[in-house]
Amino acid sequence: MGNSIRPVSENVSYIATDNTWIESKAIQQLQTTANLPNMVSVVGMPDLHPGRGYPIGAAFFSTQHFYPALVGNDIGCGMSLFQTDINVRKLSLDKFEKQLLTLSDIASYEWLNEYVPENMQEHEFVTSLSSIGGGNHFAEFQSIDKIIDNELFSKSGLDKKNALLLVHSGSRGLGQSILQRHIEQHGHNGLDSNSLDAMSYLNAHQDALHFAELNRQLISLRMLQHVHALGEMKLDINHNLVEAYTFKGIDGWLHRKGATPADRGMVIIPGSRGDYSYLVAPQASDKSLHSLAHGAGRKWMRTECKGRLSHRYTPLQLARTNLGSRVICANKQLIYEEAPQSYKSIETVIESMKNAELINVIARLKPILTYKTSGEFA
Repeated sequence: MGNSIRPVSENVSYIATDNTWIESKAIQQLQTTANLPNMVSVVGMPDLHPGRGYPIGAAFFSTQHFYPALVGNDIGCGMSLFQTDINVRKLSLDKFEKQLLTLSDIASYEWLNEYVPENMQEHEFVTSLSSIGGGNHFAEFQSIDKIIDNELFSKSGLDKKNALLLVHSGSRGLGQSILQRHIEQHGHNGLDSNSLDAMSYLNAHQDALHFAELNRQLISLRMLQHVHALGEMKLDINHNLVEAYTFKGIDGWLHRKGATPADRGMVIIPGSRGDYSYLVAPQASDKSLHSLAHGAGRKWMRTECKGRLSHRYTPLQLARTNLGSRVICANKQLIYEEAPQSYKSIETVIESMKNAELINVIARLKPILTYKTSGEFA
């Protein structure tokens, strides 16, 4: 296990092999975060990369206080996996792409009125429900490319003949509004967990978690309706959240920023939009703060991607991947920012977690078609 667990200081470590791309700035941000009052332990995952002040792809455990700024502005961001009834062998990719090119980024008021639960109809951000959003969010149809552990796969409830739909999205503008309100009142300071302000934040945080989970369900429903298919949710897990937690017998608060919980059953670790994803069974460990990577992790800053790639690839070329999949992304800036070249290799991320004995790999999933945006902005 020691080969992949890299200690930085007494309470800071990160998970990586020699092949894993880890920026020094991200490690510096781990150390900065570890110096916050009441911070006990900080662990960077193999997809660790620098964020705006705080690292992404990391877990943080504190006592007595928790830090909304560590969770960030997309509370409840996570992954949902749906088993569809789309037979992979019978699928015409050209026809499938043509169908999804006509999907709107946002739902009509009529659709929302019909499918949003009654108790959410008056929500301030109801019009954002069933929308993916920008950045690294996506909805991706996938096939089961390779089964690695037959026994575990048999327990997954997945059908290898039919396509899967993986949805990555969060709480949209709701999470941003919650963080903004906190920063206006408290800056980046933490909250005393026994205070009224802490209770207020946690109530809003819970609302955002519920909103994000519902949003992913509605994204899948609207997409599957559009291609005349059915689907069933097989897993759903948030990777941006804070929760009460007991770590090594100590009661406190576990923050996850781009870190997948390792104590809730099977999870998906997706690659970039031209790479494989992996279905894995976590092995919960204190050394990783019971967390895993949430994806491949960025290698390049968004601002530099187009400059690095535009002389080599057109947007149309980036919409066709080396694995034969398609990408629908009408935003010509975003398609460069989300190009596979701007992300780490998912294989090195998986290798790091395997070497640290944090996961058992169940299956490898191959992208068929990734939907990001039709060009509208929700």
